[in-house]
Amino acid sequence: MNSNTSVPSVSAENMSSSSKTIVWFRRDLRIDDNPALAAAARDGSVFPVYIWCPKEEEQFYPGRVSRWWLKQSLAHLEQSLKSLGAELVLIKTHSTLSALLDCINATGATKLVFNHLYDPVSLVRDHNIKEKLAQAGISVQSYNGDLLYEPWEIYDEKGQAFTTFDAYWDKCLNMQMEPISLLPPWRLVAVAVTGTVERCSIEDLGLENETEKASNALLGRAWSPGWGSADKAITEFVQHNLWDYSRSRLKVAGNSTSLLSPYLHFGELSVRKVFQSARMKQLLWQREQNSQGEESVTLFLKAVGLREYSRYLTFNFPFTHERPLLSNLKYFPWNADVNRFKAWRQGRTGYPLVDAGMRELWATGWIHNRIRVIVSSFAVKFLLLPWRWGMKYFWDTLLDADLECDILGWQYISGSLPDGHELERLDSPEIQGSKFDPEGEYVRQWLPELARVPTEWIHHPWDAPPTVLKAAGVELGLNYPKPIIDIDIAREHLREAIFKMWEMEAAAKAATSDGMNEEVFDNSVGIETSAIPKVILKENSSCPTYSSNDQRVPSFQNGNSSSLHRKRAKCVEEERFPADKPNNHNKQAGTSRGEEDLCSTAESSASKRQSISRMSFSVPQSCPSSDGRPMLECESSDMKLSWQEKIDLGQTSSKNGN
Repeated sequence: MNSNTSVPSVSAENMSSSSKTIVWFRRDLRIDDNPALAAAARDGSVFPVYIWCPKEEEQFYPGRVSRWWLKQSLAHLEQSLKSLGAELVLIKTHSTLSALLDCINATGATKLVFNHLYDPVSLVRDHNIKEKLAQAGISVQSYNGDLLYEPWEIYDEKGQAFTTFDAYWDKCLNMQMEPISLLPPWRLVAVAVTGTVERCSIEDLGLENETEKASNALLGRAWSPGWGSADKAITEFVQHNLWDYSRSRLKVAGNSTSLLSPYLHFGELSVRKVFQSARMKQLLWQREQNSQGEESVTLFLKAVGLREYSRYLTFNFPFTHERPLLSNLKYFPWNADVNRFKAWRQGRTGYPLVDAGMRELWATGWIHNRIRVIVSSFAVKFLLLPWRWGMKYFWDTLLDADLECDILGWQYISGSLPDGHELERLDSPEIQGSKFDPEGEYVRQWLPELARVPTEWIHHPWDAPPTVLKAAGVELGLNYPKPIIDIDIAREHLREAIFKMWEMEAAAKAATSDGMNEEVFDNSVGIETSAIPKVILKENSSCPTYSSNDQRVPSFQNGNSSSLHRKRAKCVEEERFPADKPNNHNKQAGTSRGEEDLCSTAESSASKRQSISRMSFSVPQSCPSSDGRPMLECESSDMKLSWQEKIDLGQTSSKNGN
């Protein structure tokens, strides 16, 4: 790893003032180490803009606490940019493209810059915008401001995408990386606006309504959004808490983790800065032969790597927000029980550790990563709820709601990844409680009705003698629910579901053995069961906005992909590996691309139509409702992404209450 190198941004006053650039902020709400902002400042005058378009968010409209954070972060960024000489223009619109065109017409700008996003919604939108602006003669440049490595930079020796984390992260750590930190520009020259731009105030964006302000006021006591606070948070963590991370990270009570994820999600903190800060500490502790410090950094950087991997998977397999990476799981008979889903959301399952986690989530918008694993595993394995229901609820309620990380976490838990939890694995909340909350402090904090239950029974009050429960003031079934399902019954139901899945998989294979009568349950077109489809990157060197920094677009190609076969292990109760270290029982890499073709997102969609352009992804019939939204065509990836499957369960959205 090379030494840290800082490249100062050139003052705009030393550049040609004729260059007018629109800087489109999204989830990169910071001044330092912001490649798009730095490039614009070097070239001339700048027009910073943030565009809020609720219509384009579709089913991934942010929840209450996430919108609160965004509002505070924008206020901080607005103040910072103003102090540098350029005001942040805020726009609320029904079309991001139209808003950008208005900005171009009002300023006479000839260039647009922004930093990459990798979720399917953003890939479609960004490609379309770049294509339309290129046709209008506007130069568009995009940069990597979110990752250590771009998703199209990491492939195995055969040029195929990794489908196991350990293999992916090993490749990343062994690649050459020049750590560069772009210092914030010390001054910005604002573009002179000659036309009209319908700008608005932060309040007019509508990120927070009057009914939410009382609840949101409590968030401000625990969190300080904004890139300035993010800088302080990483410094505090590295200097004081990183050394003990290997031991403290498993404590579910208190602030035992870095708490950096919201800052990273909104781009208030550069992941390169996080990596370099931790790595420098590791090198220091290596020289001091401080083994605990070294181990702590290794585990912390692995957590950073998982965030990288989430974007890597989402880019290379952009269907993963709707269906599992391992296609055999499309036959799994999920139990679409709305009442059980409600009990899980409300923390009324009768399993104290699960209930404590879900109540903390609702009250604060935050839960420890270990608790996230426990509650999501319970929903999928005990209640057999569709994993996409849980993924959507996390999106609605988490302060650090992050689509790519959400996808990775839920697919990992549901056995949808080659190196995820075995589908057969069922972990006992009682055993996990005794392991991660041995004194019951966490349960007592969030379940006051169990506050007087002795530690011996705190994680399984149903086994406590009646006299103990009476002394603790607990009446099971009245002031605290009985277990929603017995663990032995849950295990049997899980076995039955797996057997049914195998039967349906075998029947489907038999029906398609002649290749003439194919039946696919979730619209995956022509993909062999358990196989992972190829993804290629396409090239058009004549694109007017092409550069080495440019966003690239995944495209599917039907072919003979090698199958990934999951190990059918025995059911187990005990946790066998930590949440931040996926099981590596299968390190075989899946297939993703045949040859290396590169493409700017400004490439014409007409030249990218392939034989599988009919591919679409939809929620199985087990989901309770559909809002009838039209299909959004993904021109950049030769497929249609179905957003019509928004889960509408009444109280699912964080805006409606629990």
